[in-house]
Amino acid sequence: MKVLKFGGTSVGSVKSILSLKEIVEAEARTQPVIVVVSALNGITDKLIAMSQMAKQGDEHYREEFDAIVRRHHSMIESIIPDINKRVDLINNVDQLFDQLKSIYYGVYLIHDLSEKTEDTIVSYGERLSSHIVAAMVKNGVRMNSRDFIRTEKKQGKHVIDADLTTELVKEAFKDLNDKNIYVVPGFIARDRDSHETTNLGRGGSDYTASILAAVLNAEVLEIWTDVDGFMTADPKVIKSAYTINELSYVEAMELCNFGAKVIYPPTIYPVCVKNIPIKVKNTFNPEHPGTLIKAKIENDQKPIKGISSIKGTSLITVTGLSMVGVIGVNRRIFTTLANKGISVFMVSQASSENSTSIGVRDEDAEAAVEALNAEFAKEIETGAMFPMQVESGLATIAIVGENMKQTPGIAGKLFGTLGRSGISVIACAQGASETNISFVVDGKFLRKSLNVLHDSFFLSEYKVLNIFICGIGTVGGMLLEQIRTQQQFLMQSRRLKLNVVGISDVANFVLDRDGIDLDNYEKILRAGYPANTEHMRDEIVKMNIFNSVFVDCTASRQIAQLYQTFLEHNISVVAANKIAASSDYDSYLKLKQTARDRGVWFRYETNVGAGLPIIGTINDLCNSGDKILKIEAILSGTLNFIFNEIAADVPFSETVRRAKEQRYSEPDPRIDLSGTDVIRKLVILTREAGYKVEQEDVEKHLFVPDSYFEGSIDDFWAKLPELDADFEARRKVLESENKRWRFVATMEADENNPSSFKTSVALKEVPYGHPFYGLEGSNNIVLLTTERYKEYPMLIQGYGAGAAVTAAGVFANIMSIANI
Repeated sequence: MKVLKFGGTSVGSVKSILSLKEIVEAEARTQPVIVVVSALNGITDKLIAMSQMAKQGDEHYREEFDAIVRRHHSMIESIIPDINKRVDLINNVDQLFDQLKSIYYGVYLIHDLSEKTEDTIVSYGERLSSHIVAAMVKNGVRMNSRDFIRTEKKQGKHVIDADLTTELVKEAFKDLNDKNIYVVPGFIARDRDSHETTNLGRGGSDYTASILAAVLNAEVLEIWTDVDGFMTADPKVIKSAYTINELSYVEAMELCNFGAKVIYPPTIYPVCVKNIPIKVKNTFNPEHPGTLIKAKIENDQKPIKGISSIKGTSLITVTGLSMVGVIGVNRRIFTTLANKGISVFMVSQASSENSTSIGVRDEDAEAAVEALNAEFAKEIETGAMFPMQVESGLATIAIVGENMKQTPGIAGKLFGTLGRSGISVIACAQGASETNISFVVDGKFLRKSLNVLHDSFFLSEYKVLNIFICGIGTVGGMLLEQIRTQQQFLMQSRRLKLNVVGISDVANFVLDRDGIDLDNYEKILRAGYPANTEHMRDEIVKMNIFNSVFVDCTASRQIAQLYQTFLEHNISVVAANKIAASSDYDSYLKLKQTARDRGVWFRYETNVGAGLPIIGTINDLCNSGDKILKIEAILSGTLNFIFNEIAADVPFSETVRRAKEQRYSEPDPRIDLSGTDVIRKLVILTREAGYKVEQEDVEKHLFVPDSYFEGSIDDFWAKLPELDADFEARRKVLESENKRWRFVATMEADENNPSSFKTSVALKEVPYGHPFYGLEGSNNIVLLTTERYKEYPMLIQGYGAGAAVTAAGVFANIMSIANI
């Protein structure tokens, strides 16, 4: 035989209760079935709320009462097609409603609500629902659980009287057969001595079903609810959470005790003793296999089965020198709290024994502190112990899995993962069985902690990287397109999900932690927040999202100034923007140091050479012990384009105009002609080579007079042709000498004093045969002379400009973070 328990959502609507009917009647064709039902969804809460209203003399409880009556009547009329049967059922439930109405009226008159009365009131939810289900299913027989579920009072709580209940259950179901479907109201019971109505606590319907299954040696206990089973984590927080196929009793108990509200924790014990499996199924999706809970899981390879959490944690620390080596202090702590009915769900004690931290719910914290201060009043007065310290607004997280004890390094991976995400562990606890590692974090980091752990322990189907993209001009727009076209491939081939959670342009920004549809991002962006740098920064930080990267595809100084804040909040930064890495040396160093300290990444490979691996190569050389002695480079694709284009029939001013029209130059070409861009790049390379340099230290030998950088852009274009004649005369000389112009950036260390060096940018004449001579189009080239590459310098050459290659370089930086 089977015992099937249906929760409130399973009997809460016409659709769900008809699904219940179909499930139960199908099971009853082959075996005896006992059906345990909860009250209709939300009814128990309403019964309690109405009790308080009546107690306070609030007549509005009558309106709530009438609404409950109408809801039950409507349910009956929708599911019972037979008129006579429907009338009989309504008469039965109305008798119960008349009783309940009288009880409420009594509470209303005397403004008093005893425990006995409240227990009686809340019992009506299950009594009503069981009448409805028994009348609806074929050959339904309603059983009164108060006749065989008995409790006794211990320490102010109703607990099951196991021996008496076992005897009465066996008697009540001695004639169990497969001709009838036995419907039992869950949750409610009767006191063994006073015979008054009691209950098994919130969630007690699961417990009722477990008791029946254990006593009657059921083949299986099925818990039917509104989810597909136990999930690897809360799906409301982690979208990639999925159903766990099998759990051991121990694993299920640990997850339930730490906030997984799939089944009521005491449910597991009675069936566990009898080795009866529990199957958790979804009433709304009965075809799903659900979760099977049993004693032993065969071929179980996963060290971690699930992650669970408890919000609203308070951590109370009992500390003092008198605790060291003194026997009985912890006994006093837990006895005091037990006497107050306060549950402790986590304990963390230092090996020095001078402090013990205990986790309780926020609502119990004040009473717990008061009780402990009273218990240790003498010790506090003499200074041997300190007053209780409490920290509230925390969250407790547990990772659960019986195989953890067979897998070295789980705890190290756990705390390393949290640390890299900027999450501090306030307290932790781990038993010798290693089934559960529990720890406390600041409540504001709960979502982030759950996500990063779920991802780290490969419980997610995909590894997720959350990306904010700032600036969607030529480079940013191309980057978004590259990500869009690669998303599916990366999910399939690398199990990597690139989740673009933020996009901004000069007018608006939009954030969505679930991800932005890249096929429709322009429309979504237009409906976003008005562009504001500080507002965007605050909203990104407030999202507190895990495994995240801020990508700057702008040339904005304001945006570059946000990097420090993002790194401090454990958000990696990928920058196409050169301003931060070439800013004053101390700021540059602070960004890099912050990234190292916080375990995140500050990447800016495209600052020099677009997609060329220049910065990475210099880093690799230096990290492997080599020393950069000289850097010679053509770093401006714009200037290289200009000096490759110049010819007898293409004057200098025309080459500048062509560079702008073909988008090689900045909208104002004077930025390129001034050498500012090249100076920034040289400063970045010099710093990456291990030298301290500022932009002001670079010697500038420019080829356009200073006066051309003054005035408006229109003035510049008007005056520029004045330089054509001089350039043409010099060009002819170069041509005759078989030379070409190249704007070269140079860093050269003093061979006698390697810590001394010079940096410069200048328009140079390079002869035929020089590596720079044949550099075509807008290409870049870098020559690196090092202690290892001294006779034959290392050469890096390729496209140094263009939206596609720059975007690809940014994308490569993002992927390098994803692969770590």
